[in-house]
Amino acid sequence: MTRRRRAAALLGLALLLGVLAASDVAGREAALRRQLGRPVAIVVVARPVAAGDRLSRGALAVRHVPERYAPRNAVADPGAVVGQRVAVAIAPGTDLDPAVLGAQGDDTTSAGPALRRGERAFDVVAVGDPDAIPAGARVDVLVTYDGPRGGPGATRIALQAAEVLQARPAADSDGADADAGLPRVRAALRVGVRQAVALAAAVAAAREVRLLPRPIG
Repeated sequence: MTRRRRAAALLGLALLLGVLAASDVAGREAALRRQLGRPVAIVVVARPVAAGDRLSRGALAVRHVPERYAPRNAVADPGAVVGQRVAVAIAPGTDLDPAVLGAQGDDTTSAGPALRRGERAFDVVAVGDPDAIPAGARVDVLVTYDGPRGGPGATRIALQAAEVLQARPAADSDGADADAGLPRVRAALRVGVRQAVALAAAVAAAREVRLLPRPIG
């Protein structure tokens, strides 16, 4: 084989490998997009909001995240929450949590404890007695995963002694265990950023989430 033919063959082989590599990358990207889901809108706080403030449109922004990582019951439309008061202080860039909102025009909403730098209010719907989990209580967050044959699997403590910022009975349709006939509560917990990330992953993978109130004192 002459040098010219050898060079042409190598060039053709390189082009073929490039096409195959590009096809493989495109296939992987498509599979990843299918796993993550379509982008969805999430309302976030664009500037600092103090406890008790009413939300204005200028205080809100919208970001898009894959559906798989979107917070459960996230607010998607800024217009739906304009005029509502917040129960806790919220730092810029924080996802707007429905659990810390009062009714639009409600002047009776009390200002809850402020979030300190590096803290977040984490919204969770879990098995628990709302009467036993008031604001200010401390709770342990337990998560139970699916077992190998579809039944309940291992149970782990995802977070210990979390402070409850706000709590109320969960709606009938809220939570993965909505049809289990157990009392459920929607609570906003005071957490750090790393705790929020770990707790979000634990809750997303859980079969059941349970809040256990700690004794006072």
